Amino acid sequence: MDEEEDKRLSALAPEVSRLSIALLRRAVGTYPAERVAQEALDCADDILERYGTDGLRVLAMSLACWATVQVEINSHASGRPLESLLDDMQLTWLEVDTEG
Repeated sequence: MDEEEDKRLSALAPEVSRLSIALLRRAVGTYPAERVAQEALDCADDILERYGTDGLRVLAMSLACWATVQVEINSHASGRPLESLLDDMQLTWLEVDTEG
């Protein structure tokens, strides 16, 4: 990432991070689970409209950071290695992969 790009993305980070937390507040505990995907799409569409592709990139970075921290917390709390948790996530993905 060059300096100009870093400045552009850094300027968007606080607001997009706030929106990613708002997304998680709406999505956590949502039933049926398909509504989580709809909340995510609505959030991404809103960010794309407001901030363009840079906003989407910041959203991806923000959500990746939140997810990484939560996997690490879960690993520590459960005493399971990170790879074990990630393997479980991949197995879940494989189980729902309808094209594979």
